[in-house]
Amino acid sequence: MLESPLPYSQLKTLFLDAGNTIVAMELDYIASALKAEGVTCNLSDLRRAEAAARPVVSAALPRLRSTESIDSFEFYIREMLLRTPMTPAVGEEGVVTLAHNMVPLLDRIGRVKFWSSVIPGTPEALSAFRARGLQLVVVSNSDGTVDELLRDVGLREFFDAVIDSHVVGYEKPDPKIFLHALEVVGAGAETTLHVGDLYEADVVGARAAGIHALLLDPYNDWPLVDCERAVDLKELLNRFTED
Repeated sequence: MLESPLPYSQLKTLFLDAGNTIVAMELDYIASALKAEGVTCNLSDLRRAEAAARPVVSAALPRLRSTESIDSFEFYIREMLLRTPMTPAVGEEGVVTLAHNMVPLLDRIGRVKFWSSVIPGTPEALSAFRARGLQLVVVSNSDGTVDELLRDVGLREFFDAVIDSHVVGYEKPDPKIFLHALEVVGAGAETTLHVGDLYEADVVGARAAGIHALLLDPYNDWPLVDCERAVDLKELLNRFTED
Protein backbone atom coordinates (compact mmCIF):
# COMPACT_ATOMS: atom_id res chain seq x y z
CA MET A 1 0.00 0.00 0.00
CA LEU A 2 1.39 3.41 -1.01
CA GLU A 3 2.13 5.79 1.84
CA SER A 4 0.39 9.17 2.03
CA PRO A 5 1.48 11.66 -0.67
CA LEU A 6 4.69 13.44 0.17
CA PRO A 7 4.18 16.98 1.61
CA TYR A 8 6.40 18.72 -0.95
CA SER A 9 5.31 22.23 0.03
CA GLN A 10 6.39 21.59 3.63
CA LEU A 11 9.81 20.09 2.89
CA LYS A 12 12.84 22.13 3.88
CA THR A 13 15.68 19.61 3.57
CA LEU A 14 16.60 17.11 0.89
CA PHE A 15 18.87 14.18 1.72
CA LEU A 16 20.38 12.51 -1.33
CA ASP A 17 22.21 9.25 -1.73
CA ALA A 18 25.33 9.56 -3.91
CA GLY A 19 25.66 6.47 -6.11
CA ASN A 20 22.84 6.09 -8.69
CA THR A 21 21.22 9.25 -7.36
CA ILE A 22 23.59 12.06 -8.34
CA VAL A 23 26.49 10.06 -9.81
CA ALA A 24 26.66 6.72 -11.59
CA MET A 25 29.30 4.13 -12.34
CA GLU A 26 31.61 4.74 -15.28
CA LEU A 27 30.37 1.68 -17.12
CA ASP A 28 33.23 1.95 -19.63
CA TYR A 29 35.42 0.38 -16.94
CA ILE A 30 33.18 -2.69 -16.77
CA ALA A 31 32.89 -2.92 -20.54
CA SER A 32 36.69 -2.75 -20.84
CA ALA A 33 37.12 -5.44 -18.20
CA LEU A 34 34.71 -7.67 -20.09
CA LYS A 35 36.54 -7.02 -23.35
CA ALA A 36 39.77 -8.13 -21.70
CA GLU A 37 37.97 -11.42 -20.97
CA GLY A 38 36.93 -11.75 -24.61
CA VAL A 39 33.34 -10.58 -24.11
CA THR A 40 31.64 -7.51 -25.57
CA CYS A 41 28.41 -5.73 -24.66
CA ASN A 42 26.50 -2.58 -25.45
CA LEU A 43 26.82 0.23 -22.88
CA SER A 44 23.11 0.97 -23.06
CA ASP A 45 22.34 -2.68 -22.29
CA LEU A 46 24.77 -2.57 -19.37
CA ARG A 47 23.14 0.59 -18.05
CA ARG A 48 19.70 -0.98 -18.26
CA ALA A 49 20.93 -4.16 -16.56
CA GLU A 50 22.47 -2.16 -13.72
CA ALA A 51 19.13 -0.59 -12.86
CA ALA A 52 17.33 -3.93 -13.16
CA ALA A 53 19.77 -5.45 -10.68
CA ARG A 54 18.94 -2.95 -7.94
CA PRO A 55 15.80 -4.67 -6.57
CA VAL A 56 17.73 -7.95 -6.31
CA VAL A 57 20.64 -6.25 -4.56
CA SER A 58 18.24 -4.46 -2.22
CA ALA A 59 16.47 -7.70 -1.27
CA ALA A 60 19.83 -9.31 -0.52
CA LEU A 61 21.08 -6.53 1.77
CA PRO A 62 19.86 -8.14 5.02
CA ARG A 63 22.01 -11.16 4.12
CA LEU A 64 24.95 -9.19 2.69
CA ARG A 65 24.78 -6.90 5.76
CA SER A 66 26.66 -4.06 4.06
CA THR A 67 26.51 -2.28 0.72
CA GLU A 68 30.24 -1.62 0.92
CA SER A 69 31.74 -5.09 1.26
CA ILE A 70 33.60 -6.93 -1.49
CA ASP A 71 30.90 -9.61 -1.40
CA SER A 72 28.24 -6.97 -2.06
CA PHE A 73 30.20 -5.51 -4.97
CA GLU A 74 30.66 -8.94 -6.54
CA PHE A 75 26.96 -9.76 -6.04
CA TYR A 76 25.95 -6.44 -7.61
CA ILE A 77 28.19 -6.98 -10.67
CA ARG A 78 27.00 -10.57 -11.05
CA GLU A 79 23.33 -9.58 -11.02
CA MET A 80 24.08 -6.82 -13.51
CA LEU A 81 25.93 -9.15 -15.89
CA LEU A 82 23.22 -11.81 -15.65
CA ARG A 83 20.88 -9.24 -17.19
CA THR A 84 23.30 -7.97 -19.86
CA PRO A 85 23.27 -9.40 -23.41
CA MET A 86 26.89 -10.31 -24.20
CA THR A 87 28.79 -11.58 -27.22
CA PRO A 88 29.59 -14.40 -27.16
CA ALA A 89 26.72 -15.43 -24.88
CA VAL A 90 27.88 -16.25 -21.38
CA GLY A 91 26.04 -18.73 -19.18
CA GLU A 92 25.39 -18.29 -15.48
CA GLU A 93 28.58 -20.11 -14.51
CA GLY A 94 30.60 -17.89 -16.83
CA VAL A 95 28.98 -14.78 -15.36
CA VAL A 96 29.92 -15.90 -11.86
CA THR A 97 33.54 -16.15 -12.99
CA LEU A 98 33.46 -12.78 -14.76
CA ALA A 99 31.99 -11.06 -11.70
CA HIS A 100 34.57 -12.63 -9.42
CA ASN A 101 37.37 -11.49 -11.72
CA MET A 102 36.10 -7.93 -11.47
CA VAL A 103 36.38 -7.76 -7.69
CA PRO A 104 39.85 -6.11 -7.85
CA LEU A 105 38.54 -3.56 -10.37
CA LEU A 106 37.26 -1.14 -7.74
CA ASP A 107 40.56 -1.18 -5.88
CA ARG A 108 42.59 -0.64 -9.05
CA ILE A 109 40.50 2.25 -10.33
CA GLY A 110 39.46 3.75 -7.02
CA ARG A 111 35.93 4.58 -5.95
CA VAL A 112 36.20 8.26 -6.90
CA LYS A 113 36.90 7.48 -10.57
CA PHE A 114 34.60 4.46 -10.65
CA TRP A 115 31.58 6.56 -9.56
CA SER A 116 32.48 9.74 -11.44
CA SER A 117 29.72 9.83 -14.09
CA VAL A 118 27.39 12.69 -13.19
CA ILE A 119 23.80 11.71 -13.99
CA PRO A 120 22.46 13.99 -16.76
CA GLY A 121 20.47 16.94 -15.47
CA THR A 122 21.79 16.64 -11.93
CA PRO A 123 23.66 19.98 -11.64
CA GLU A 124 20.65 21.84 -13.00
CA ALA A 125 18.28 20.06 -10.60
CA LEU A 126 20.52 20.69 -7.60
CA SER A 127 20.78 24.36 -8.51
CA ALA A 128 17.00 24.60 -8.77
CA PHE A 129 16.50 22.86 -5.42
CA ARG A 130 18.86 25.38 -3.82
CA ALA A 131 17.02 28.24 -5.51
CA ARG A 132 13.83 26.99 -3.83
CA GLY A 133 15.57 27.37 -0.46
CA LEU A 134 16.07 23.68 0.27
CA GLN A 135 19.00 22.46 2.33
CA LEU A 136 20.83 19.73 0.42
CA VAL A 137 22.73 16.95 2.19
CA VAL A 138 24.42 13.84 0.81
CA VAL A 139 23.82 10.77 2.99
CA SER A 140 25.78 7.92 1.48
CA ASN A 141 27.21 4.52 2.31
CA SER A 142 30.81 4.74 1.17
CA ASP A 143 34.45 4.30 2.14
CA GLY A 144 35.30 7.84 3.19
CA THR A 145 35.67 9.26 -0.34
CA VAL A 146 32.27 10.85 -1.01
CA ASP A 147 33.39 14.39 -0.23
CA GLU A 148 36.40 13.98 -2.51
CA LEU A 149 34.22 12.50 -5.24
CA LEU A 150 31.77 15.40 -5.14
CA ARG A 151 34.61 17.90 -5.34
CA ASP A 152 36.18 16.00 -8.21
CA VAL A 153 32.99 16.08 -10.30
CA GLY A 154 32.16 19.69 -9.40
CA LEU A 155 29.06 19.09 -7.25
CA ARG A 156 30.29 19.71 -3.70
CA GLU A 157 29.27 23.39 -3.75
CA PHE A 158 25.58 22.43 -3.85
CA PHE A 159 25.59 20.64 -0.50
CA ASP A 160 25.38 21.97 3.05
CA ALA A 161 26.92 18.75 4.40
CA VAL A 162 28.20 15.39 3.23
CA ILE A 163 27.54 12.40 5.49
CA ASP A 164 29.75 9.41 4.64
CA SER A 165 29.02 6.14 6.46
CA HIS A 166 32.71 5.30 6.81
CA VAL A 167 33.39 8.65 8.47
CA VAL A 168 30.43 8.67 10.88
CA GLY A 169 30.47 4.95 11.69
CA TYR A 170 26.87 4.14 10.76
CA GLU A 171 25.69 2.64 7.49
CA LYS A 172 22.24 2.80 5.92
CA PRO A 173 19.71 1.41 6.76
CA ASP A 174 20.80 2.15 10.33
CA PRO A 175 18.64 5.16 11.29
CA LYS A 176 21.58 6.59 13.24
CA ILE A 177 23.21 7.87 10.04
CA PHE A 178 20.03 9.78 9.16
CA LEU A 179 19.62 11.12 12.71
CA HIS A 180 23.25 12.25 12.62
CA ALA A 181 22.62 14.07 9.33
CA LEU A 182 19.56 15.81 10.80
CA GLU A 183 21.62 16.98 13.75
CA VAL A 184 24.50 18.24 11.58
CA VAL A 185 22.28 20.60 9.58
CA GLY A 186 19.66 21.28 12.25
CA ALA A 187 16.82 19.78 10.21
CA GLY A 188 13.55 18.25 11.36
CA ALA A 189 12.65 14.73 10.28
CA GLU A 190 9.08 15.73 9.37
CA THR A 191 10.32 18.34 6.87
CA THR A 192 13.07 16.17 5.34
CA LEU A 193 12.92 13.89 2.31
CA HIS A 194 15.58 11.27 1.57
CA VAL A 195 16.09 10.14 -2.03
CA GLY A 196 18.01 7.00 -2.99
CA ASP A 197 18.18 3.98 -5.27
CA LEU A 198 17.90 0.96 -2.93
CA TYR A 199 14.65 0.37 -1.04
CA GLU A 200 16.21 -1.67 1.76
CA ALA A 201 18.94 0.89 2.48
CA ASP A 202 17.33 4.20 1.62
CA VAL A 203 13.60 3.88 2.17
CA VAL A 204 13.68 1.50 5.14
CA GLY A 205 16.50 3.45 6.78
CA ALA A 206 14.96 6.88 6.29
CA ARG A 207 11.57 5.78 7.56
CA ALA A 208 13.16 4.27 10.65
CA ALA A 209 14.45 7.76 11.42
CA GLY A 210 11.04 9.33 10.82
CA ILE A 211 12.11 10.85 7.50
CA HIS A 212 10.08 10.82 4.29
CA ALA A 213 11.55 8.65 1.52
CA LEU A 214 11.45 8.47 -2.27
CA LEU A 215 12.99 5.84 -4.53
CA LEU A 216 14.62 6.61 -7.88
CA ASP A 217 13.37 4.13 -10.46
CA PRO A 218 14.51 5.07 -13.99
CA TYR A 219 13.06 2.01 -15.76
CA ASN A 220 10.02 1.07 -13.64
CA ASP A 221 11.79 -1.86 -11.96
CA TRP A 222 10.04 -1.27 -8.59
CA PRO A 223 6.29 -1.25 -9.43
CA LEU A 224 5.19 -2.78 -6.12
CA VAL A 225 7.05 -0.65 -3.56
CA ASP A 226 5.02 1.30 -1.02
CA CYS A 227 6.73 4.64 -1.55
CA GLU A 228 6.75 7.36 -4.17
CA ARG A 229 9.13 6.89 -7.08
CA ALA A 230 10.74 9.22 -9.62
CA VAL A 231 12.78 8.59 -12.75
CA ASP A 232 15.46 11.08 -11.71
CA LEU A 233 16.02 14.34 -9.86
CA LYS A 234 14.56 16.34 -12.75
CA GLU A 235 11.22 14.59 -12.31
CA LEU A 236 11.41 15.10 -8.56
CA LEU A 237 12.04 18.81 -9.11
CA ASN A 238 8.85 19.04 -11.17
CA ARG A 239 6.84 17.73 -8.21
CA PHE A 240 8.15 20.52 -6.01
CA THR A 241 7.24 23.00 -8.72
CA GLU A 242 3.72 21.61 -9.16
CA ASP A 243 2.89 21.26 -5.46
